[in-house]
Amino acid sequence: MLMWLAAFFLVSGSIITLIAAVGVLRLPDFFMRMHAATKAGVFGSGLILLGVGFFEPSWGTWIKIGLAIFFLLLTTPMAGHLLGKAGFIGGANLWRGTTHNALQEVLAPGEFVERHMSEPGRDEDAAIIARAQAPSRAR
Repeated sequence: MLMWLAAFFLVSGSIITLIAAVGVLRLPDFFMRMHAATKAGVFGSGLILLGVGFFEPSWGTWIKIGLAIFFLLLTTPMAGHLLGKAGFIGGANLWRGTTHNALQEVLAPGEFVERHMSEPGRDEDAAIIARAQAPSRAR
């Protein structure tokens, strides 16, 4: 019976992770791709870990699985939020089908980059960005 449960959770987690990977490849903008990746990071990995727990049902394994799932639930939403915020501030384009931008009144996309580069004393930052954007020379 435990083998069937292990197989069910492993296959379910793998299918969810595969669907999320396809979503990361096919969704139209950065924010939707990030959403798909973070959901798979928690739910797909959690189901796979539960499958491993049913495959090897010992107290030590279940404690490690519980800690890993707790860590996933604690860190993945925060990381997704911070990545989304950094993408928005950095100027990642919204999908043209987006109907509502709640941050439009607060902060325009890409405003941080424009404001940061226009401040006095930022010549060294501009030089670093120009070097990074210039085509690399063959040695």
